[in-house]
Amino acid sequence: MALVILAHPNFQNSFANKIIIEELLNSNMGIEVRNLFDLYPDYNIDVKAEQTALLEHTTIVFQYPFYWYNMPAILKQWFDVVFEYQFAYGSKGDKLKGKNFLASFTVGAPKNGYQTLGDHHFPILDFCKNIEQTAYYAKMNFIDPIYFHGTSTAAGYSAEEITRSAKEHSKRLILCLEELNRELLTTL
Repeated sequence: MALVILAHPNFQNSFANKIIIEELLNSNMGIEVRNLFDLYPDYNIDVKAEQTALLEHTTIVFQYPFYWYNMPAILKQWFDVVFEYQFAYGSKGDKLKGKNFLASFTVGAPKNGYQTLGDHHFPILDFCKNIEQTAYYAKMNFIDPIYFHGTSTAAGYSAEEITRSAKEHSKRLILCLEELNRELLTTL
């Protein structure tokens, strides 16, 4: 049903992202996960393999940690080479048209830092305009991102708090995917 493009540079040590992926895989929704760092540790992305995977799914989930107000470098590289001219855009670039684009990410810092007087000055969704525009430019259906704050023990969150939040995040993500699947079935 859904393809998950996992872009975490240190996935084995990511408490929150591991829980999210485990919950997705245990949901019996037929989810395919492509871990970019396992597949391409040298960043030499197999464009055709990635495009083939995209064509086989209706919903694409991008799972990653929020790094410096954006996505990790490997995911940016992935977009740069996979969403190429005449595939994702251009006069014949309609291969992703109508597919669902859903960003699912984790944010280490607390929510109160993402406001006008906070450390980061802007709400988290203000930093997502680039991915929203990417989806629109590729004629995809942009689904509002699913994310949560407080994924870092360095920021003072306990393992229990992170686990609870990651499981709640997973539930919201699974519910969203189920709803997208229901919508797809009604259009067939």
